Amino acid sequence: MTLRIDPEKNEVRALNEMADWRGKRVLEIGCGDGRLTRRIVAQLGAQVEALDPDKGMITLARKKLPTRYSARVKFKVGIAESLKYPKQTFDIVVFAWSL
Repeated sequence: MTLRIDPEKNEVRALNEMADWRGKRVLEIGCGDGRLTRRIVAQLGAQVEALDPDKGMITLARKKLPTRYSARVKFKVGIAESLKYPKQTFDIVVFAWSL
């Protein structure tokens, strides 16, 4: 059985209503396999640094990312409790399915 998450694109619609994403620098915490990462890049036009504590999920996220988006996404192993970025590095921070 194939699992389809949000085929109606309500998630993207809700995110789009919250902010202007085009060209923004986004930190995504808890990216998992990159499902939301791909939507933020492809449908909302942002640049994303995506973190997940699970190295296997980061590997999977990299494999699932279409090559045409690779310049706009950076996947890293990391956790929210240990962020080491200068202030104002990102315009938007996203936690989705992470708590």
